[in-house]
Amino acid sequence: MTWMRTYRVRISDLTSAPVPDLRPDDHVRGADGAPLVVVYADFTCPRCAVAHERLRAAPVRVAFRHLALKVKHPRAIALAHAAEAAAAQGAFWAFHDALYADQGRIDDPHLWARVRALGLDLDRFEADRRDAAAADRVRRDTREALRAGATTTPAIFGEEPGGAAILPADRNEESEAKTRDADSDGRP
Repeated sequence: MTWMRTYRVRISDLTSAPVPDLRPDDHVRGADGAPLVVVYADFTCPRCAVAHERLRAAPVRVAFRHLALKVKHPRAIALAHAAEAAAAQGAFWAFHDALYADQGRIDDPHLWARVRALGLDLDRFEADRRDAAAADRVRRDTREALRAGATTTPAIFGEEPGGAAILPADRNEESEAKTRDADSDGRP
């Protein structure tokens, strides 16, 4: 019986850590007064691309953080580093949008073409994406996402006015109704 007392854990000790508050180095866009939504995502994830489009149309302020896992896609971490390299030149959101707009072209030659199209310095981009600072940022975001209970991408955290939790972008009633309507052929 002694071993049972030694290993007993309170359920409250097993909860996830809270999502960290907004940081000065977070990638944020949207109106200052809008509800804040923190999105942990991966640039190779098709569901993240859908959530990206839905959040762009929503009246929210979005903070993007990386949840890049190599086990999910071999380019996930490399693309997160590339986004941080674009951020170092003030082009995070433009690069972010370009990656989600064409997820079929994510190899280096396509990244270089995006960098050139955005008017970024390619040599600096290459140095920045291989820099330890980019890797540290991606690791920090991913570690915090996992601690907060994110198990898949996209993981969307936030609050609506009044404190109600925001559900993942593809799980709200309106989108479920649209999906049902689209899937229905009118037969009982």
